[in-house]
Amino acid sequence: MINRIILATNNRHKVEEIKLILKDVGIEIVPMTSFSSYPVTIENEKTLEKNASKKAREAADFFKEWTIADDSGIEVDYLDGNPGVYSARYAGEKCSSYENNKKLLEALKNVPQKKRIAKLKTVIAIANPRGKVLLVSGEIFGIVKGRAGIGGFGYDPVFYVPKYKKTLAELSLDMKNSISHRAKALKKAKKIIRELMNPSGK
Repeated sequence: MINRIILATNNRHKVEEIKLILKDVGIEIVPMTSFSSYPVTIENEKTLEKNASKKAREAADFFKEWTIADDSGIEVDYLDGNPGVYSARYAGEKCSSYENNKKLLEALKNVPQKKRIAKLKTVIAIANPRGKVLLVSGEIFGIVKGRAGIGGFGYDPVFYVPKYKKTLAELSLDMKNSISHRAKALKKAKKIIRELMNPSGK
């Protein structure tokens, strides 16, 4: 049984989003940046699953507590699934989301909309200090379009959701947090966390 879980990320946007989506679980979510020192994982794996697992496992070993971590990416059909696992550094190491979006739009500059089909995917890893890792994932499909909206972060401004006729950055926070790739993955993670909190099922 656990009463808190360490959130293994130093991305403040992810911290805010994950804590908001998990607020009804009834467990304390503690960002690792709340501590004076924390591990900085080198994300050099070839898949989102392996990167998320590595971050969660290293943090769990460091803090000796259960941890949760994620890795996310955008996969564009026309670009053979790229940038994928390299989404956060698509335009280069330490680049901004704006720069990543700019490079993606340039790569699709002369590509018709019907060929700009894309998928945002999040993998959530939950790990304990003994090395056990549980994985869940979530996806949302859409189209890469020109920037629109001021909400969200990452690729939200260029990820257009046909059903709502808006980019993720144009949707309200509540709406985004009910349909996004990360929200879908965290919904599955909630079930795991609740079981960890009450393993007897009582």
